Amino acid sequence: MNSGTGDGGGGAGAAEPSRSGSPGEDGFAPSALGTREHWDAVYERELQTFQEYGDTGEIWFGEESMDRLIRWMQNRKIPLDASVLDIGTGNGVFLVELVEDFLNLSTKLSGFHICIDKGTFDAISLNPDNAIEKRKQYVKSLSGALNVKGFFLITSCNWTKEELLDEFSEGFELFEELPTPTFSFGGRSGNSVTALVFQKT
Repeated sequence: MNSGTGDGGGGAGAAEPSRSGSPGEDGFAPSALGTREHWDAVYERELQTFQEYGDTGEIWFGEESMDRLIRWMQNRKIPLDASVLDIGTGNGVFLVELVEDFLNLSTKLSGFHICIDKGTFDAISLNPDNAIEKRKQYVKSLSGALNVKGFFLITSCNWTKEELLDEFSEGFELFEELPTPTFSFGGRSGNSVTALVFQKT
């Protein structure tokens, strides 16, 4: 659970336990969810389902997540010809929505104005083979793909705002926190996801 208190929980309890049942040194238990093989199999099944039934598959964090990101881009008057990278695009539903509702289609890859992540960083964090190093490589690759002053929009179910600020402290600054649905339990309120906008410095 992403708590509004920033207690550093990081949602580690939501991860599948490792074979030994103990979390890694970063607090996350390794999981098949952190492997490329898992996601290749998931999207192979989704492709087959789409071909057989026309079902586009899972929309990570729901349609509200897509709408939240598109509203942010519209409110910030992001140019229609902005280059957007959907990191870990999955089944591509979000990109289709962007092109249909907001952006003009472009084939230019001269650096990205916006990079969007809806769960890929979460999955990398669960990788059983040196997740800490893989997260560092993710940040480095993101920095190389994004233009200076470009925006990085991340939605996470495993990381709190404070933890994401720490993970992306080098080369990025917090631009805005996007509102996400809240819930109350046991007299405390929190969010099941965190949605932040960083700007590359």
